Amino acid sequence: MKDGVLIGIDAGTSVIKSVAFTTAGEQIASAAIPNRYQTFPDGGAEQDMARTWADAAATLKQLSEKIPDLANRLIAISVTGQGDGMWLIDKTGEPVAPAWLWLDARASAIAEDFTRHVEYPAHYARTGTGVNACQMSIQLAWMTRHRPDVLARATTGFHCKDWLYFKLTGDRRTDPSEANFTFGQYTTRTYAPAILDILGAADAKRLLPEMVEGTQVAGRLTPEAAALTGLKAGTPITLGYVDVLCTGLGGGLYDPEGKTGCTIVGSTGMHMKIAPTAKHVKLNSELSGYTMAFPVPGMYAQIQSNMASTLNIDWLLDLGRDVLTSQGVERSRGDLLKGLDERVMAAPAARAIYHPYISKAGERGPVMEPAARAMFSGLELGMGFADLMRGVFEGLCYASRDCYSAMGDVPTEVRITGGAARSQALRVMLASVLKARVRVVQREEAGAAGAAMIAAVQQKIYPDMDACAAQWVNPLLGPVTTPDETLTGLYDGGFAIYKETREKMRPLWRAMVANHAS
Repeated sequence: MKDGVLIGIDAGTSVIKSVAFTTAGEQIASAAIPNRYQTFPDGGAEQDMARTWADAAATLKQLSEKIPDLANRLIAISVTGQGDGMWLIDKTGEPVAPAWLWLDARASAIAEDFTRHVEYPAHYARTGTGVNACQMSIQLAWMTRHRPDVLARATTGFHCKDWLYFKLTGDRRTDPSEANFTFGQYTTRTYAPAILDILGAADAKRLLPEMVEGTQVAGRLTPEAAALTGLKAGTPITLGYVDVLCTGLGGGLYDPEGKTGCTIVGSTGMHMKIAPTAKHVKLNSELSGYTMAFPVPGMYAQIQSNMASTLNIDWLLDLGRDVLTSQGVERSRGDLLKGLDERVMAAPAARAIYHPYISKAGERGPVMEPAARAMFSGLELGMGFADLMRGVFEGLCYASRDCYSAMGDVPTEVRITGGAARSQALRVMLASVLKARVRVVQREEAGAAGAAMIAAVQQKIYPDMDACAAQWVNPLLGPVTTPDETLTGLYDGGFAIYKETREKMRPLWRAMVANHAS
């Protein structure tokens, strides 16, 4: 189809969006609705599943109103979304409870206990992935112990994208990335959910849906979903991989030689390298990180993730806004970001060292430490807001180096995406901390693009992902940011202090959490 359209749905933590592309990868239009979820004093983070579907459907409807004759031009839709969490439905397809998000910390104690279990190394070897409180396996164990009535009503356990795919097609399926790193055997891409037996949640194995490969299999848009979205029933729907992989795919991660990295500077910090085969996967002594099936036969992505990335920036911005509000001055985050790059770069480097562990769920990469908490070291009189923000930026860059180092050598080139990738200050600091070239892919919606690329291969628009990436990604690579040689030595020293401080703080963080719980 000469004027055919592909749509990628990306249901993130902050925004739910649908983005339309030409078959050559050019973005045509987008529609977005802010996502909403609730947090609770006990560490809970929940999202209304019905509203999530309604919002996703509304974005598709908006696209159908923006793009002439979209229903007839549409080739396929692919869906991705926020990772981890637990989205449970009953036999009629209705939610049995609000979804638990990756931000939920209620199962932290179960995760921490399991990391000390005699079977944990075997689980890590199977999945290539460290356990943490945000994963469905751990959340199902919590539900088994505390809310068995909810599990008794459930018949299928989804992740976010799986729920939306179900609402679009009526098919109960999941993809190889989340299924394998949570419950599977990564070398064979099959289920091996022994973790549920070990955690006393064996009955929950019945909830695991069929695993399908999105580059090969497509469902069909149901008449009910078609009526809501303004699209044609029967339109092919592909199930994308988890959002971090789709964002990496759309953001330049694909590299058959495995020499390029991709960092997503979003709500969560994700740092990725390609393992061309299972034999290239490098597991680590901390038993942490993710090994995910990649949407290319036999290929994997290794990922280390710091739990909170731009959430740290948001926290400091909101702190400033709160002070202004107390004096009757209203300002948005965007207002405070104006000119911030220049002020941050003018502040002295490596003065205040910041550990970006602002999430109540602690940290998951490269160390597994549910008790970890954010902290500044080295504050002194005379430091101002820009000094603190520079410390936060540098802390995020140290976290990136920490993560890449756990996967072997730091890549020679790192491609970055996510909202904060627009910051020149952050790019210079990241290049200097990593001592690597840094490039931004000039792709506004990398996650939706990665999902759409999976549909493009499934629909045989391209013979394989290599050909698709050559058209969709390579022309959009931006200029190179090189390390600032006046900063690299300073940051080497700062990174050593960052790591040493973290290790010495671990027992103190645990004592703080225990004290608060008493």
